[in-house]
Amino acid sequence: MSASFRKNSRSIHLWLSLVIFIPVIIVIASGLLLQVKKEFDWIQPPTQKVQKGQNNAPTLPFDEVLDAVKQVPHVNLNRWDDIDRLDVRPGKGIIKVRGKNHWEVQLDAQSGDVLQVAYRRTDTIEAIHDGSWFFEGAKLWLFLPAALLLFVLWVTGLFMLYTTLKSKYRKKKYRQPLNNS
Repeated sequence: MSASFRKNSRSIHLWLSLVIFIPVIIVIASGLLLQVKKEFDWIQPPTQKVQKGQNNAPTLPFDEVLDAVKQVPHVNLNRWDDIDRLDVRPGKGIIKVRGKNHWEVQLDAQSGDVLQVAYRRTDTIEAIHDGSWFFEGAKLWLFLPAALLLFVLWVTGLFMLYTTLKSKYRKKKYRQPLNNS
């Protein structure tokens, strides 16, 4: 390999790492939080347990789901437009009602009793992780190019490692004394 190619590779590696530093730090930090989301209630509320009966299958009609959630005043989930999704867990006998405002209400899937009310931060952390939280085009025009440049950094880093190890091997080989009998 030519010396100029090695020098250019190191220069590219350095400048690309500086360019993508902030997006990569954001992805790493938010990814770490997402890895441990089930371990910390602050990030994602734990799924509550219901009294195990003969059948935990949901029997609660949708209108009663909305009525039950309306009874929790501080979550402000008063219409179906306020709700992002329902997470029905038949095996556990619960329905998680997740609002667009990131509040989560867990209901008993048969009685409609409120089991837990908690703020859910995982959706926000996921949006930060993929870049969509910052502005409309950040996911496609900032975080995707940063990921591609990170891949280039990985390749140039492997190349630099290979050339360094190859150079050390050659130097070591030439330093060994010849065995003359």
